[in-house]
Amino acid sequence: MQEIINSLLGLDADNLTIWQMSLRAVVVYIAGLAMVRIGEKRFLGKSSAFDVLLSIIIGSVLSRAINGSAAFFPTLGASIILVAMHWLFAAIAFRNDNFATLIKGKERLLIRDGEIQWSAMRKSHIGERDLLGALRSQAKLTDVNKVQEARLERNGEISVIPRDGSSS
Repeated sequence: MQEIINSLLGLDADNLTIWQMSLRAVVVYIAGLAMVRIGEKRFLGKSSAFDVLLSIIIGSVLSRAINGSAAFFPTLGASIILVAMHWLFAAIAFRNDNFATLIKGKERLLIRDGEIQWSAMRKSHIGERDLLGALRSQAKLTDVNKVQEARLERNGEISVIPRDGSSS
């Protein structure tokens, strides 16, 4: 059985055939899909830098399993370890705010009671036009004075809470 798997996946081959690379792609795709399911919705939903980094690393590592530039099964194993570590870090972050801030960052208050917090804007590298665009798209507001609070969230989105009774 081992010889059949070796032959099909080209595990001992110096040069992979199109069929071996194609079969590797299928196996890696299925394994990657299983890993994303184990990681639950974090990959696709709440995209913080924490999640994006794992996506980039997993893509890079798994591509090596397809093109044969790294050993096939150890590469899949390393990917599984990365997903498990991501899951563990997310679980710890859920229970510990300090750890969550360490790996995910923290939100910044950009507008408080209609006043732009310029220090936070500078630290976040957000221009006034970008902030106004977020007010329009997130809260349908064109006037900063009608905003109770706007924050740059940990996932990079700007959330807006209008003042009571505010509309553009």
